[in-house]
Amino acid sequence: MIIWVRGAGDIATGIAFRLHKSGFSVVMSDLPQPTSIRRTICFSEAIIKGEATVEDITVRFAANAAAAETILAAGDVVVLADPTGETARKLNPVAVIDAILAKRNLGTKIDDASIVVGIGPGFTAGLDCHAVVETARGHTLGRVYYNGSALPDTGIPGNIAGFTLERLLRAPRAGVFRGVKQIGDVVEAGETCAYVDGEPVVSRIRGVLRGLLPDGIVVYEGMKSGDVDPRCELSHCFTVSDKALAVGGGALEAVLHGLSAGGYQWKQK
Repeated sequence: MIIWVRGAGDIATGIAFRLHKSGFSVVMSDLPQPTSIRRTICFSEAIIKGEATVEDITVRFAANAAAAETILAAGDVVVLADPTGETARKLNPVAVIDAILAKRNLGTKIDDASIVVGIGPGFTAGLDCHAVVETARGHTLGRVYYNGSALPDTGIPGNIAGFTLERLLRAPRAGVFRGVKQIGDVVEAGETCAYVDGEPVVSRIRGVLRGLLPDGIVVYEGMKSGDVDPRCELSHCFTVSDKALAVGGGALEAVLHGLSAGGYQWKQK
């Protein structure tokens, strides 16, 4: 039973992690040049490297539907460079989970599959999908809505050890991104982590560099380029996050709920 996850960043990876552990065959899709920040825990890395492993799960890149079927038969997760979903649709997934996290719907429709799940803001259950999973940190993180929408995007990341916006690294200008630090490095406040066409990308706090764009990515001014974790726990750089696991659990519930009803071809309650 194939489930297609749109997106292959850290939250999408947490979703695929939960689904794969539960026995589902998972196909993911992302951009040919992924822009995931937390690359060490993102299945999107397989698009660049051919394969990637997060904890004990391996994902392999497939160039076409036939290659994807071979990888699935071997028991691994598949990732496609397939932003439009043209290849993924050929695999006839029973469920589609939109985990692009664009804060708006980029084309997912409620009739894309028997089970369609939207992750985070931008989706409305009963309108463009069958269920929505909450991504905002707090009491409702991971909750599944079968009517209505997730909480609106505030533009402010979750509070970790008292820091929110300060945790983010953003491109100071448009240009080509080049890192000088590595994910897992401890950086100090004021320390340069990367450059964009010669202009430094500077950390505002002390912490472990949990995410950083790959070299060569063309960025726009203000684009999220990295993430500094003030807790300085190195293992957090290489394991699926609490948030990704919570959202993944919600996505798993939504899929199982739909399967128990034979698909969401029933009136929303």
